[in-house]
Formats: sequence, structure tokens, C-alpha cells
Amino acid sequence: MANSDVLSTAAVPDGPAAAEPPPERAARESDPNFVTALARGLELLRCFRTGESMLGNQDFVRRTGLPKATVSRLAGTLVQLGYLRYDDSLGKYALDAGVLALGFAYLSASDVVALARPHMLAFAQTHGVSVSLGKRERLEVIYLESIRNDAGSMLGLGVGSRLSLVSSSMGRAYLAALPGPKRERLLAEFAQAYPEQWKAQEAPMRAAVAEAEQRGYAASFRDWHPAIHAVAVAFRPIGEKDIHMLSCSASYGSVDEAAFHETLAPALRALAARLAEGAAR
Repeated sequence: MANSDVLSTAAVPDGPAAAEPPPERAARESDPNFVTALARGLELLRCFRTGESMLGNQDFVRRTGLPKATVSRLAGTLVQLGYLRYDDSLGKYALDAGVLALGFAYLSASDVVALARPHMLAFAQTHGVSVSLGKRERLEVIYLESIRNDAGSMLGLGVGSRLSLVSSSMGRAYLAALPGPKRERLLAEFAQAYPEQWKAQEAPMRAAVAEAEQRGYAASFRDWHPAIHAVAVAFRPIGEKDIHMLSCSASYGSVDEAAFHETLAPALRALAARLAEGAAR
């Protein structure tokens, strides 16, 4: 996937609207089993973005909409629990090992990731491309696994990287797999959260999604990054309720669009079909 498929810091608004789609947030907060204090603490952890190592209280305030006093108490609690660490010299926080432990536990327990990894490695080696597995996380796409095999596309992406829902091939594959009404609700939420990116990407995204519905795979050929070609397919592993996506990418100079359409996309669709069947075993 292209490096510019990752939501840049400048493109992401610093406010609570970007954190979670409003209907989902409202529904959860009206649930009698919803613990607001716990949710607010987790929102602080979600503030960290790809490439950011340190955040201060003001960053948390802007990105969550919470009062500074509340942020200070939540951050202090997360430090004591081992999910954040505080740098006295900088006056800022960084993620600590507790977060890594949770992420590792999730990935190690995922049948889909465990099943996909050897197939992805074989695909990458056979075709000389990079292959990634992901799923939607709120208004983004997140990598669950990534096998990098094309020197031209080594752009710093890996497990945990977050991608644009509208410009990445993974995001477009996901959107094409949704029923029309659900897709439009999600896109309306995206447009509200990321108005600048929406204005620039709506037209190419809609064209790509329409093509994906016909072809069975989505493409992103140099749409954001001028050097990257990528295609992706969406699939639902048997026994899983969430849609997952597989993508393959390469530098445009090493693999042209025709090769993606004629060879890589059919092979990727076949791999997704095998994973959907194998996840049930």
C-alpha cells in the first residue's frame, strides 16, 4: 500500500468527531453497561497515530475533547497501569509495554492472522510484491499483518499502520463489500470527520468502488502516492463477523497496471477464497 494511503497528521482533525462515528458513540453511551470512565481512558490510547511517539496533555485534549483535568487523571492512571509512560524532561507521554502486550495477545489468538501468514509469505515470494491483511477500525483501515517483499514499496508500513478508508485499495475493497445504505452512512461519517480528504477523494473513490463491485477487487493506482500500485479484495472468514481485506502492492516501475489486473488480482481473490474456507477448519 502507498505511504500516502496512511492518514497523515495534517489530514486528521484534532477533535472528538474524528475519534468515532457519532451514531456508534451515541448508541454506546446510552447503554447502561457502558462505563464512561473506561471508555475515556481507552480514547487516550487511541490518540496515538502512526509515526507519533510522544503526546502531551494538550494533544489529548484536542483529540478527545475532554477537559484537561480529566485528561491528566486518565493519563496518570494509564501510567500506573503500564499502558503509558511519562517523560519528565519532555512533559509528554508515550505508549508503554502494556499496549504491546494487548496487541500481541490479539494477534497471537487470531486464527485468521495465523492462517493467513504462511499463505501471504508464499504469495509475496512468488509474485515479488508486498502483501497485507487488514480490517476496518472506525473510520480507518488497520494492518493486522504485512509481508514486505518489494523494495520499491518499503514505505514504513507494518502491523498497526492505519490507512485511509477512501483512498487505499483496502478501504475501497471494504466499501465495495458493504450494502449500499450502510456504505453511504459510513461515508457520511467520514465526510464529516475528514472534510478536506473527502473533497479530494470522493470522486476517485466512488469510481473505484463501482469498478470493484463489478470486478471483485479494488484498485489504487498512484492515487495518493505517485510511486505505488495496489489492489485489494474483501472477504469474511467463516466464523468471523467482520470483513477482512487482503492487498498486494508494488512500485509502479516494477509492476504495471496490466499485471495487477491480469495476474495479481485473480491470484489475490483465490487466496482470499482459500482463507475464507480455511478459517473455519
